[in-house]
Amino acid sequence: MQGLVAIVTGGASGIGAAIVTRLQQAGAIAVPFDLAPSEGGTVVDIGDDAAVRAGVEWVIEQHGRVDIVVNNAGISTVGTIETNSDEEWHRAFDVNVLGAVRVTRAALPHLRRSPSAAVVNTCSIASTAGLPQRAVYGATKGALLALTLQMAADHLADGVRVNAVNPGTADTPWVQRLLADSADPDAARAALEARQPQGRLVDADEVAEAVAYLASPAARSTTGTSLAVDGGMAGLRVSPAAS
Repeated sequence: MQGLVAIVTGGASGIGAAIVTRLQQAGAIAVPFDLAPSEGGTVVDIGDDAAVRAGVEWVIEQHGRVDIVVNNAGISTVGTIETNSDEEWHRAFDVNVLGAVRVTRAALPHLRRSPSAAVVNTCSIASTAGLPQRAVYGATKGALLALTLQMAADHLADGVRVNAVNPGTADTPWVQRLLADSADPDAARAALEARQPQGRLVDADEVAEAVAYLASPAARSTTGTSLAVDGGMAGLRVSPAAS
């Protein structure tokens, strides 16, 4: 991936920061788009189309090209269809789905000129499995997974590959804050770990490794697919003794 230029949304922390590091290790120039400032990146609100377009043009001014887009930024909500307001639904779709649309749309003219164009969307186990209290989040990630397929079909002729990763619950700062706010953080963590067949949370570096593969020219025949990094949560049904 030497010399390729990647935009990574949500690249200042958690899974996004791990993706930035992994792509840099592979030789790419990885540019974080985030609301928080980060080294080598620019502050971009992916909910604002003008800000997104300005961010992409900044990357072109700085680096002359865009080869890879990783749509990783997202927000989470907790609740059911009864407890989440319309405002929460609109905000989550605006960031988790339309955010990916805005960034990819702005980058497409440059991706079409790349000999190694790739888009990777960070979806979730919530896009393929029903989880309690994740109605809004799961709906947005399911939409993003479906959008991945449509984008892959639309832009195959442009030479732009589009794939997704579906992480299980990952050990990120956001999850750590969620656990800290619970009544019994240790019990809450144990419950999350037990929910995944491998018996532990996913590491952000493991997700980054999957993203790096899908974004790499080594995966040039892979498009329109999703790669689960979830400890077997989506597909395995094992007994506690087996896990």
